[in-house]
Amino acid sequence: MTATQGDLAGLSRLIFRVPDWYASLAVALVVAAFTGTLVFDSSFFLQAAWEGLFFLGIPTVAAALVSTAIDRRFGGRLTRDRSALLAVVCEFIVIAVLLVAGAVALVTAFGQQFVFDALLIALAAIFAFRLLILMAVSRLSTPRSVVTASVQTVAAAVMLFVYSGTLYSLQVEGPFLQSLFARPEVAPEAVQYSVYPFDFLLLAAICTIHVGAVYFFLQVIDEPWQRSLGVSVLDFIQGFIGHLGEGSSDLEEFFEEIGEEALVPVTVLSFRRPEGGEKAAFVLPMIHPGPMGDIGGGNLPIRVAEETEGLAFPPHATAGHDFNLVTSGEVETICETVEGAYERIEYGDTATQGARVQEGDATLTGHAFGEDALVVNTFSPTFADDVEYAVGLSAVAEGRSADLDDVLLVDAHNCNDGLEGEDLGHIVPGSQRSFDLIHGTGRLAERLSGMKQHSLELGTAWEETDWEPGDGIGPLGVRVAVVEAGGHRTAYVLVDGNNMEPGLRDHIVAQVDAVDCLEVMTSDTHIVNTVEAENQVGQVIPDEDLVAVIEDLVGRAVADLEPVEAGMASERAEVTVFGNDRTETLASHANAMVSMGFAMAGVFILAVVSVSVLLFLAVNLA
Repeated sequence: MTATQGDLAGLSRLIFRVPDWYASLAVALVVAAFTGTLVFDSSFFLQAAWEGLFFLGIPTVAAALVSTAIDRRFGGRLTRDRSALLAVVCEFIVIAVLLVAGAVALVTAFGQQFVFDALLIALAAIFAFRLLILMAVSRLSTPRSVVTASVQTVAAAVMLFVYSGTLYSLQVEGPFLQSLFARPEVAPEAVQYSVYPFDFLLLAAICTIHVGAVYFFLQVIDEPWQRSLGVSVLDFIQGFIGHLGEGSSDLEEFFEEIGEEALVPVTVLSFRRPEGGEKAAFVLPMIHPGPMGDIGGGNLPIRVAEETEGLAFPPHATAGHDFNLVTSGEVETICETVEGAYERIEYGDTATQGARVQEGDATLTGHAFGEDALVVNTFSPTFADDVEYAVGLSAVAEGRSADLDDVLLVDAHNCNDGLEGEDLGHIVPGSQRSFDLIHGTGRLAERLSGMKQHSLELGTAWEETDWEPGDGIGPLGVRVAVVEAGGHRTAYVLVDGNNMEPGLRDHIVAQVDAVDCLEVMTSDTHIVNTVEAENQVGQVIPDEDLVAVIEDLVGRAVADLEPVEAGMASERAEVTVFGNDRTETLASHANAMVSMGFAMAGVFILAVVSVSVLLFLAVNLA
């Protein structure tokens, strides 16, 4: 993950779960009643609270319930929960404007008319706000969005029209019309005869101006996305909010539009008992388990584990965010390819002793099983994040050149300093550390291919642990596989998390002495990154607690040692991934939208509100 991508992931801190619609409405009604006691002059406390509920709460309830029905009728995606929350926020905006205007009226000579002018401006403002949100969430045409966005403003305007007695100003006669549309006698004194017909025409004119402003604003921020990615920023906003706010899969639909086809190797190292039955398997699709949560391949490790007969070890491959799967459905393709690889595996009962080489910043540990090899690389204690796909392919090719048929190359992904600074340790082609990995893989492969092979034993252990994704640990917990050959024992520890705090890997290696060699890997699961962009292993959990779990599991795995056969095979899967440079382009556009969008929104709001105020001043002065 680059710094730009880290900034994009960090946007998730702005998102929260949308509350249930009835909870939002309960808050709205309580606030409306409380506001009524402040603004309406009544000799009875409950009467003032009831007036607040009636005049402020009814438009909010109407907007919450009616907007969803209208939006869905037009083919939109506005849920009742979102509609209620939006209505409540708009109610708060109106109340805030009324309180400020009331305070100004008390200390100046503007009077009550100023308060009602401010109310009409607020009703126009919430219309614009609702229109902006609805166009982003439902993705309907502007005319259809206008209909849904106007519900709260229209409801409030109707209430004002009826209970202010505006009908009398139009000199419309008839007892039936007057009984329905002119009821100032039952309204609070502050509302009676306070609004005139021209005020409603002015409100409509200001709302029309807001429609143009919102449309122009969205076109301005959308144009770079359309030009560079061929997609709309509104699709991204809708999907991002929908996924993190309500767990929807709308974001995957957006990613599908920008995705590219790719062929990725899927390698399986399987261990089975001589009498039959798989004991464990290392499964390594050469894709990145992202981008977040269960979107795309974010939950790939557990999905792979569920498809494996034995204890599954799905470590991190040498691939970055450009190789995120665009939808969770693509994981099915990966699982089918894993099944194909199983059919080609030829097992043997020998392996070399574990070996480790150092090449620059790269430390590589592995075994050869017959003509194939397992290689695990770490750059610890230096900081590193993802290894580029091309670098990994080159390293595997270098390993195969040393008389090996296949190499399962794991990025241990176990030492990073989070999202601080510009250089986050991405291993890119042409960098010194990319050559460290390539040459180190070749050296280890040559060493393994020349070593004597011995009878093979394997012991495994697994602890789901009590830790949760918020602690940096996914549902696979901690898994250990101990490989013994020629009296030499090597432990491969897999923690279901996304990278590790600096120094933690080395501390674990130094503390656990029940085996001759040990390496720690993380799965890079993005289940732990739904709301927190970093959340690395060791960021929340105390180091010693994790060490204690690993020490116990290594001891249990040693006790579980038994003869096994091992075999490896690779297949290629055709999947849709983000594509080359797409992640960086997406991240840079999203970050620019946030940084510039707020500033632009501020300018637009200031301009539109200024126009609204000038219109009211011009009318009142005239």
